[in-house]
Amino acid sequence: MDQSSQNEVGQSSTSSPPSPSLPPRIKSRTDPLLVVCGCFSFVTATASLLCVLVNALSAYQSFKNAKDIVGGIFRCYAVVIATFVAVAETEWSYIFKFWIIMKYLSGRGMLQIFVAVMTRAFPDVHGERQEIVLLQEISSYILLTCGVIYVISGIFCLGYLKRAHEKQAITRDQAVKDLEEIEKRRDELQALLLEEAP
Repeated sequence: MDQSSQNEVGQSSTSSPPSPSLPPRIKSRTDPLLVVCGCFSFVTATASLLCVLVNALSAYQSFKNAKDIVGGIFRCYAVVIATFVAVAETEWSYIFKFWIIMKYLSGRGMLQIFVAVMTRAFPDVHGERQEIVLLQEISSYILLTCGVIYVISGIFCLGYLKRAHEKQAITRDQAVKDLEEIEKRRDELQALLLEEAP
């Protein structure tokens, strides 16, 4: 009896205590609303860049032929504004700092509609640049549709909902990073304790 009890005590002393089970890894989930908004912003930025290209070609043709100087100047303004619309879709904080209206979907939508109208204005009635006219129609109508959707979304306060989801996603990602750092630090401390154990 004494020998068996001593063996059991020896085995229990030599066996290491069970390590606590690690909590499951928390993965950052993708928000469907933010994914849809990101895809729509990409489409809008692409349409804006297409408007930049079309207006730049039209301005070049106007200055080259020296027949429509006023139209060329008009196209240059359209290039500048369309570039600003494309940059605004990146949601750069520097832009929102100086042009707060760009933070709201309705403001962006009205500017996009304005660029679409500028791109579609002064059509080529002589039929000399049919390719440019076709690109003008495609880019202007796409950007016009995006602008209308932006205005409607702004009326229904979708921008406020989007910002709330973005804030929630940032908070969730930060919590996941903090948890991973805590788990990494705990693993390091456990390894240090095992090394120092006799």
